[in-house]
Amino acid sequence: MGVEHFDVVVVGAGISGVGAGYHLQKLSPDRSYVILEGRAAMGGTWDLFRYPGIRSDSDMYTLGYSFKPWTEAKAIADGPSILKYVNDTAREYGIDQHIRYRHHVKRAAWSTADARWTVEADGPDGPVSFTCNFLFMCSGYYNYAKGHMPDFPDAEKFTGRIVHPQFWPEDLDYSGKQVVVIGSGATAVTLVPAMAEKAAHVTMLQRSPTYVVSRPAEDGFANWLRRRLPAMLAYDITRWRNVLFQMFFYNLARKRPEKTKERLLEMVRAELGPEYDIATHFTPRYNPWDQRLCLVPDGDLFASIRNGEASVVTDTIERFTTTGIKLASGAELPADVIVTATGLELQLLSDVQFSVDGAPIDLSKTFNYKGMMYSDVPNLASSFGYTNASWTLKADLTCAYVCRLLNTMRKRGLRQATPRIGNDVLTPEPFLSFSSGYVTRAMEKFPKQGSKKPWKLHQNYAKDIVALRFGSVDDGMEFSNPAPVKSTAEPARERVPA
Repeated sequence: MGVEHFDVVVVGAGISGVGAGYHLQKLSPDRSYVILEGRAAMGGTWDLFRYPGIRSDSDMYTLGYSFKPWTEAKAIADGPSILKYVNDTAREYGIDQHIRYRHHVKRAAWSTADARWTVEADGPDGPVSFTCNFLFMCSGYYNYAKGHMPDFPDAEKFTGRIVHPQFWPEDLDYSGKQVVVIGSGATAVTLVPAMAEKAAHVTMLQRSPTYVVSRPAEDGFANWLRRRLPAMLAYDITRWRNVLFQMFFYNLARKRPEKTKERLLEMVRAELGPEYDIATHFTPRYNPWDQRLCLVPDGDLFASIRNGEASVVTDTIERFTTTGIKLASGAELPADVIVTATGLELQLLSDVQFSVDGAPIDLSKTFNYKGMMYSDVPNLASSFGYTNASWTLKADLTCAYVCRLLNTMRKRGLRQATPRIGNDVLTPEPFLSFSSGYVTRAMEKFPKQGSKKPWKLHQNYAKDIVALRFGSVDDGMEFSNPAPVKSTAEPARERVPA
């Protein structure tokens, strides 16, 4: 079979890739596209993670797509419900017909002369290539094949099981057993109450605390609205209410960190009582939103601590023993199962090797353009969601903006869109300003952001709507490479339907 050509190649069939398929069909319906998915199923994160209690840490009215109402009662949804939502969306709009599974993209080479990418992938039957005019990376931001695992001294001496949440074994039976969960982030606070339902006891062992906020699993206002209004209208109202609340709370936290910190700790104290050592176990050393807040639905983590099923230990690990973990304080935690909820390995664009006209591209040396493209790299965009709000809010805006670019190129008869710094003088800043370990470990591999637009990342949905939906497509963008004049003898571009 020869090399297939599509107008757009989308890489990744998770929540971003399925959203990209919808937007291409709606906003650029004259473009052919294919979605290349490295795994055997769609859903990305929501298909990969299978650990107990897996759920969203954002409400589904903002994590859901702008065009597809979330209609279930729970706003903080479990993983299987989110996976079903993504699958239902893909099937409803025929996006699933465009997905090629077990196609792991390895390389992408741009040719200016042809105005096309050649995309090489490992397919189910060996290497396979595709060509396209525009490449849209929707592959998430972490390594699916490898989670972050610190080098714990004497880990090999432990006689129980050590499990990383990213690779949860189906045969793990922890009923009636002593479990230690190492970590304090979103995965850890999800695992602890879920495992406590069956385990003899679960200990959350953390080096330092995280801000933990309880929120109702169901959104009473949203459910009330849905009974009285058409589904899409009710969804839009709830979505905007939640977006505005998130923005208000985030801005308040950044402007008045001490006051916000005091309020967050008051809420924890109300859950655990005045006798509990909040200062040691739930008071972080950093300000709110220097790292992402951890959300617990209906206070489930606090409930498991109150009823004695779980506990929190704040200490550092000296070494593993045959029967548990020896701590720097001298104490020893007994364990039958140790879960290392120690974080993700961030990965930029699936570590695909990019080149332009034969020259390799080091994306860490580029500036990021509008949170989605890269300086001097033509016709390449990536979907990267918010760190301070729901991923999909930014993914939806990015998809729509990519379609604006495609339509602008078609209208002007030009085939290439390249972000250019030009005469701008930019002060490099990290792509993300979070202090979380998984972020700081990886930032050297990521592009820089600039000190002013369109090279500045706002992490602000309202500003991004103005910039991406209504702002100019020409700021910092060079459109070039005129389309060849069509002739009856030789079509200007090849086209194979999906």
